[in-house]
Amino acid sequence: MKTWIKIAIPLAAVALLGAWYAFRPERLVVNRSVNEATPSVPGTSSAQPLESGRFYSILHPTEGTATIYQIGDGTRVLRFTGFSTSNGPDVHVYMVAADDAKDAATVEKAGFVDLGVIKGNIGDQNYTLGSDLDLTKYRAVSIWCKRFSVNFGAAALRPTQTSQNQ
Repeated sequence: MKTWIKIAIPLAAVALLGAWYAFRPERLVVNRSVNEATPSVPGTSSAQPLESGRFYSILHPTEGTATIYQIGDGTRVLRFTGFSTSNGPDVHVYMVAADDAKDAATVEKAGFVDLGVIKGNIGDQNYTLGSDLDLTKYRAVSIWCKRFSVNFGAAALRPTQTSQNQ
C-alpha cells in the first residue's frame, strides 16, 4: 500500500468521527420525551403562576408554553407544557435578560442564565430557578444550541392574570 494511503485512511477516519461528534446527526431523528408532574410541596397550597409565554419558532419548529410558578415553600420553577422542538447536540434552556429573545444576537448581547441541558425535546418538564434570579430582568426563555450558537425557539414571559391581581 502506498504511504499516502496509509496516512489518508486514518486521517479520514478521524475527520469523520470528529464531524459525527460535532453534528450528532442521529439526534435530528431521535426524540427524547419527558413527562414531569407539576411541581408542588406536600401540605402547601398549589403552585401559583407568576409569568407565562408561548414558545415560537426561530431556527427550528418550537411550540408550547413556558410558565414560572412559585411553590408554597418559595421555590420558583420554570415549567414547559405542551412543549416540542427539534432535538440537537448540546441544547440548553436559557433565561435571557431581555424582553424577548428573537434572535441569537439578542441572547448573546443581553446575557443569560443557563438552566442546563434540555431534559427532552418533547413533553412537560420543570427547571428550578435560583432564588437570586431577578424576574424583572430575565424576561424571556430561549432554547439554545451551545454547540452552534443558535436559538431554536423562544418565549417572552409576561405576568399571568393571577399574579397581576395579587
